[in-house]
Amino acid sequence: MIPDDIPKDLPSFIGQFGADSQCRDYLFHARWPEGFRCAGCGHDDAYALKTKIVYECVACRKQHSLLAGSIFEQTKTGLAKWFLAIYLVTSSKGGIAATELQRQMGFGSYQTAWSWLHKIRRAMVRPDRQPLADRVETDETYVGGARPGRRGRGAAGKALVAGAVETGRGKAKGRRLGRLRLAVVPDASARSLEAFLGRDVAKPAAVATDGWAGYTGLPRAGYAHQPVNLSIAWGDAALRLPAIHLVFSLAKRWLLGTHHGAVGTKHLPAYLDEYVFRFNRRTAKRISHGFARLIEQAVRTTPSTYRAIVMTPA
Repeated sequence: MIPDDIPKDLPSFIGQFGADSQCRDYLFHARWPEGFRCAGCGHDDAYALKTKIVYECVACRKQHSLLAGSIFEQTKTGLAKWFLAIYLVTSSKGGIAATELQRQMGFGSYQTAWSWLHKIRRAMVRPDRQPLADRVETDETYVGGARPGRRGRGAAGKALVAGAVETGRGKAKGRRLGRLRLAVVPDASARSLEAFLGRDVAKPAAVATDGWAGYTGLPRAGYAHQPVNLSIAWGDAALRLPAIHLVFSLAKRWLLGTHHGAVGTKHLPAYLDEYVFRFNRRTAKRISHGFARLIEQAVRTTPSTYRAIVMTPA
């Protein structure tokens, strides 16, 4: 549950999380929201060692690291600086580029800011997130700079991105967009597209698509397929599937605006995860909502080194 006392502005944030001890107390409650429970004996009481980063069960003496198994594991930087970076990332409406984070945080190198951003992005994906439901629009688009090559689904030198967004939810039925999923897919084959939908869309949701043959197997996969036959329907796919194409347009504009289009195919999935995180929280009444949610997920996200991030396979 998102707490109500998260600061709403930067001065208040510094006052509440300006010291490592304040951040450790908050992380303790994020890690054990229902109270401490020993992983060894199940006892519900522990005391902090001098570092206050390790908690020892009063019954069996088993030690529990506050940072182990989180994006903060083995960090040599104080938690107050991590909290500030996460606040800057989540409170900025359009996101923040590595060069700007480096400037605001005073990092000595661009690589440090870049790797911090990627570690934070890894925590933007909840492993237990619920699949999309009800009615969904889905399509694919190409992301990348202008390069020579074939047009359409055979475009060369670009990354193919599949997207799905809930439509017709709430009181503004037919207009309001719900949750979003984006993912890089190897190709537009039925196998790749059905794998994407199988991960992110619940059955038997109604799935609206264009007339591409890669979607013809959706009824057999358990979906209520709603294909748009563009040969007989007015307009193109962007008009007949306005929701997902609006999302594609906004995502590309965000990549160009915030990150100046300098996003390689290798790390594009991480940037798409950030965009989805922001899009799905665009209606939050408080900018602190994203910060609190990201801290919750950060303590449950396995750590990653700079080397591992750089060596991420394409």
